[in-house]
Amino acid sequence: MSPKPMTRPGGRSARVQESVHAAVRELVGETGREALTVPLVAARAGVTPSTIYRRWGDLQELLSDVAVERLRPETDPADLGSLRADLDAWAEQFLDEMASPPGRAYIRDALIGDPDGTNAGQCSAYAAEQIDAVLNRAAQRGEEVPDTERVIDRVVAPMMYRILFRPSRLDAAYARELVTNALPPNTPDHR
Repeated sequence: MSPKPMTRPGGRSARVQESVHAAVRELVGETGREALTVPLVAARAGVTPSTIYRRWGDLQELLSDVAVERLRPETDPADLGSLRADLDAWAEQFLDEMASPPGRAYIRDALIGDPDGTNAGQCSAYAAEQIDAVLNRAAQRGEEVPDTERVIDRVVAPMMYRILFRPSRLDAAYARELVTNALPPNTPDHR
């Protein structure tokens, strides 16, 4: 099961969003995040600053929108043939991406510019879609699977807490330990 694409605006609105997002990504790469301003982004994107203010409100909300887009998974989770192998691989990749300096910056931006929780909810939905894909494949193979919320509570939540507040033990062994805690007790170990 592939993740459901987020509904995107069509036509001119989609072109404006893409050009503004691209401008933000380019400028962050060239000058760093701290140097960004709405007029600088607007000039690079070929739009007026008022277009950005109207659509995003302020720079922080724009950065939050870009961050959510960057946190969207690009591929389906790997199919390695068993629930444990698939979930271990997914958890290790998720931890690696989120704990990286760019991943931490995207998490921070997604949350800071998100007064109503919409972006945080979208990021959570991305993780849930990926977990659902892993669990659905395992169920089709006849394996006993936990529910998605259990995996979120026992794998994703502790990872995010450590990434944001206690950045230690952020390695593959930690990811696999969390997966073990989320799986039914009799799940075979693929290692």
